[in-house]
Amino acid sequence: MSTGTVPERRPSDVLRERRQEVLDYLHSQGIKDVRVFGSVARGDDSPSSDIDLLVVTPPKMGLRFARVYRELNELLGVPVDLVDQAGLRSQHRELIKDARPL
Repeated sequence: MSTGTVPERRPSDVLRERRQEVLDYLHSQGIKDVRVFGSVARGDDSPSSDIDLLVVTPPKMGLRFARVYRELNELLGVPVDLVDQAGLRSQHRELIKDARPL
């Protein structure tokens, strides 16, 4: 018997469907290099996973970064972890070894 509930979607499916919208938005904000890493990049994400994006921001991005983060979360409707490569500490670089272009 069906309960009528719709199963939650995997973030990788959402990102695949909205990829061009994400890229267009990020490019409009001066962000050209966008890579996905973590469970979505590995293909082992679940409906409770987030989307990890590694970006190279333009100089003087400042507080606009927070707005971009908020807009991406709204656009995709799933949690997004937005990481600026410039702020990545050397000990965390191992976490992004699986990063691939979006």
